[in-house]
Amino acid sequence: MNARPPWLVSGKQTAGIVVRRRIFLALVLATMAGLTTALASVFAIEGLTGFEIAMIILFALNTPWLSIGFWNAVIGVVVLHASRHWLPHVLPIQGLDAGDAAISSRTAVVMPVYNETSDRVVQHLKAVARSLDATGEADHYELFLLSDSDRPDIVAQETQLFERWQAEDPRPDRLHYRHRRYNVRQKVGNIEDFCERWGDRFDYMIVLDADSLMSGDVIGRLVRLMQANPTLGILQSLVCGLPASSAFTRVFQFGMRHGMRVYTTGSAWWQADQGPYWGHNAIVRLVPFRKFCRLPTLPGRPPLGGEILSHDQVEAVLMRRAGYEVRVLPIETGSFEANPPTLQDYLKRDLRWCQGNLQYFRLLGMPGILPLGRLQLLLAIMMYTAAPVWYAFMLIGLAQFVWYALTTKTTLHDELIGPLLGPGEFPIGGAILFVTILLMNFAPKILGVADVFLKPRERARYGGGGALLAGALVEGVFGMILAPIVALAQTIFIVGLSFGRRISWNGQTRDDRLVSVREAITGLWPQTLMGCVFAAGLWMYAPEFLIWGAPVILGLIMAVPFACALSGKTWSRAFERRRMCAIPEERELPPELLWTGYGSLRLDEARNAPESGLRPLPDTGLH
Repeated sequence: MNARPPWLVSGKQTAGIVVRRRIFLALVLATMAGLTTALASVFAIEGLTGFEIAMIILFALNTPWLSIGFWNAVIGVVVLHASRHWLPHVLPIQGLDAGDAAISSRTAVVMPVYNETSDRVVQHLKAVARSLDATGEADHYELFLLSDSDRPDIVAQETQLFERWQAEDPRPDRLHYRHRRYNVRQKVGNIEDFCERWGDRFDYMIVLDADSLMSGDVIGRLVRLMQANPTLGILQSLVCGLPASSAFTRVFQFGMRHGMRVYTTGSAWWQADQGPYWGHNAIVRLVPFRKFCRLPTLPGRPPLGGEILSHDQVEAVLMRRAGYEVRVLPIETGSFEANPPTLQDYLKRDLRWCQGNLQYFRLLGMPGILPLGRLQLLLAIMMYTAAPVWYAFMLIGLAQFVWYALTTKTTLHDELIGPLLGPGEFPIGGAILFVTILLMNFAPKILGVADVFLKPRERARYGGGGALLAGALVEGVFGMILAPIVALAQTIFIVGLSFGRRISWNGQTRDDRLVSVREAITGLWPQTLMGCVFAAGLWMYAPEFLIWGAPVILGLIMAVPFACALSGKTWSRAFERRRMCAIPEERELPPELLWTGYGSLRLDEARNAPESGLRPLPDTGLH
């Protein structure tokens, strides 16, 4: 267990990782200090008020998350373009070029589900099986549909569809369906149950979500890398969004794709063997996972106590504590997931993750975990605490304007800013800081698009530079509107957690649907109200600051029409016809996606698509 691959045995290589981490730490700390100093300088020209001191503290609390994201993206782009052979610089393990090495291990492909659309999950798992068959190495794999569904109609449909698949498959012995009557410990308990029942039979486990899909080639590559590196505990693939017809999903995953690629590459450069695990589309070494990664029950009552909801990063930390490496393969190929079809469904998923990540507060003192493991847990927490800190910052700023007006009978601009600047002058320092923060927030997506634009072959996969930039422009506006909506939802939810509010574990909505105006108002009225409060407050007490608040105010006020428009057929069809924000797989569907009917091809067309070069799928009734 304590052995290390050759690259870590070398003192020079180990020292190199230490140097990388020190460089990254220095960059982050310098950026945090620079940003905080810049804001303090803007505020301190005429002396600091209590409001401004509080705002500086809140601003400083958010600079770590902002700085880490920015430098991950910058380093990621530099790595991707510094060398044609960049992968060993972020994944320095054995076997990267051993594409034809023999597979001598046994791997289970497991898909835990809970009240999902049965035909979709079976069709996804069938596509994985067929892709494994196409590699000629399917004998090394078995597939498991692990159901925690508690609705009798769904259980009956899962059973029927799986039995039909087994009857059609030439090797039914490799297909397994297990239904748990009592879903103790939810998804974590589902995986634990698999490990107890079947874990002894396998070396590795590929974990899939109900909406995810992986190609046989990628699975084979992950298995070969695990075989070549006996101390590799978890290897995470880079997950891409599946082609989508929903306008919301198309635009969202277009931005996520570019941002995640450069961000993940940059983080892998310095995190090295203590990388991320996202809970699916990854391969796990079963012996240490079963022995060391069983999750504890947190002290206290839910929502922050009890069973751990966000299991993935905790399992990564426990795997690393046991002496095994956790790494990521930051290549976009053959690893997919579906994203929520509407803003409402996205928020439900995000708030469930929020509750799970905030439970990590109670794990920061876990004995034996490495310092970087604690940092990983802290970063997962900061992903969600950033939102209430930003809103507190803005509300205190607005409160200062109101306080000046009520106590001095004049506006802050008349009292301080106007005399300070003089007639016609512009607050250049504040403007520069504002633009800097904005660019740093969106740096992963901006640099991700730049990465593609600089590669002619990749640019062509998106339909050319014009299509790429048009999609980036649309996604930029989309992101500006989405960010304050999501941040306020997170803020309200986190406040509610202190009063016992919690998210229940339910099946997710994955099908396109229309969000009615009533549903949008019911769920998003706080955003509309907050946008109106900010707009009215600035208009009355500091109208010259309306332009600075416009990105947040417009996003909040537009929440309801935004949610409705991007869920309807009009924009969805227009985006699909024009290939707006189309990902490469929509233009050239891989076989696995053809078999599952994604993109503009319907399932019945995919069955008989001659260009696939593969035998047609049998008609299983899965429409």
